[in-house]
Amino acid sequence: MEFRDWQILQTLFLEQNITKTAEALYISQPALTKRLRQIEKEFGVQIVQRGSRGVQFTPQGEYLAKCADEMLMRLRSIKEHVLNMGDEVNGTLRLGVSNYFARYKLPMILKQFKEAYPNVEYKVITGWSKDVYKSVYNQDVHVGFVRGNYNWTDQKQLLFEESVCVVSRDPINIEELPSLPRIDYGTDPMLRALVDNWWTEHYSQPPLIGMEIDKADTCSEMVASGLGYAILPRVVLNGKDDLYIVPLTTKAGEPIKRKTWMFYHADSLELQMVKAFVQFMEQIDIQVPK
Repeated sequence: MEFRDWQILQTLFLEQNITKTAEALYISQPALTKRLRQIEKEFGVQIVQRGSRGVQFTPQGEYLAKCADEMLMRLRSIKEHVLNMGDEVNGTLRLGVSNYFARYKLPMILKQFKEAYPNVEYKVITGWSKDVYKSVYNQDVHVGFVRGNYNWTDQKQLLFEESVCVVSRDPINIEELPSLPRIDYGTDPMLRALVDNWWTEHYSQPPLIGMEIDKADTCSEMVASGLGYAILPRVVLNGKDDLYIVPLTTKAGEPIKRKTWMFYHADSLELQMVKAFVQFMEQIDIQVPK
């Protein structure tokens, strides 16, 4: 089995589709099909069955796909440790990053780190914080940036806290929110729960959802156009100081903050690039609007 064969099995199991797998690996479908036949011949078993809805893995195929994950992780670990045996900080740093952090904070961080360590390359995976948490837990990435309070028992660093705010184009009475049109948007379940808990603490009736948007930054643009109010993290409102912004508070008047964390495993610090990055993150000051 070659390295490429393990990649084929891993990707095909993920996609469950020959066409999508070929596109993901930048190979032709005939070449992919030929490699699958070679793998089946090598092991003497049928790995997949083709149908109208894609491919289905046989029990033997599922086992080999699981082995592919283990083999590729092992090969990656070997490569990283070989590179780590020298004095130079190099290699590919794998980062899992929440969507908001990736857009508003990560570019400047990587720019500064690249200036200090020009031989380090990056693989950045973005998504909801719950998915980033899973990636760093499974060691698919070296370092994860997540937003919200997750139960992480290994190494972590609190990067910053930010307000969650009611935002509108014009001043509004917070007590009247249930009767005003709200613009809702797709967000991480933990932020959703935080906002829902705040709402039920303050109001006895549900919000009046006048519009649903897929992303927070699009939502803020709709708010700026006067189409309704929204409840958004403060970081999304950078450069929108002309909007009416009211930070959420508890019934007792305590500000409601959302925390952003850096998670990583202690044993990953054995890699010089990870150690250098963690130390770098401990020294920088990430500016966040209050």
